[in-house]
Amino acid sequence: MSNTEPAAARRRGPNDPERRARIAKAAIEVVAQRGIDGVTHRAVAAAAGVPLGSTTYHFATLDDLLEVALHEAAERNVHALKEWESALPPDTDFAAALADLVMGYINEQYRDTVVEYDLYVAALHRPALRKASAAWDDALIAFFGSRTDPLTGRLLAGLFCGLLMQAALADPRPNREEIETLFRRAIDGPAA
Repeated sequence: MSNTEPAAARRRGPNDPERRARIAKAAIEVVAQRGIDGVTHRAVAAAAGVPLGSTTYHFATLDDLLEVALHEAAERNVHALKEWESALPPDTDFAAALADLVMGYINEQYRDTVVEYDLYVAALHRPALRKASAAWDDALIAFFGSRTDPLTGRLLAGLFCGLLMQAALADPRPNREEIETLFRRAIDGPAA
């Protein structure tokens, strides 16, 4: 290309249009490996395979990095929940299905669950993350409320989050039957 060509002809798009998304995914990976306190621009740049300047260009502060990581984790989780919910038959035993869901999160998806809760709890000390955390809660309430009613949906969302946190920390972990009993009580109320 010669210097005599018009400037518009020489312009081109970004060299790496997926870089911002890769950095967001790398931030989640750094949280998984090192926890919230291990998130630095340098660590995320290394995990994403990008120059350090790219992370600071796209995300000026650590809170910006954590916020995008939380959004990314929440989007993935909400997408997975939508798929899970849409695959449930209308007449499914919802308490049993919720118990299976929790067991999946604390067994097969344990690492992802820990990362998501690290990011979620970080909002306690980082107000910039609260909006993303609240959006995640709202999605859970809507999912669970669509199978029950709005108030029960809210109750189930709180129970679900609490059970995941407790089960992830417990040694030994609660068994599926214990978890199903709690969901059944929340849905059906006390035994007559």
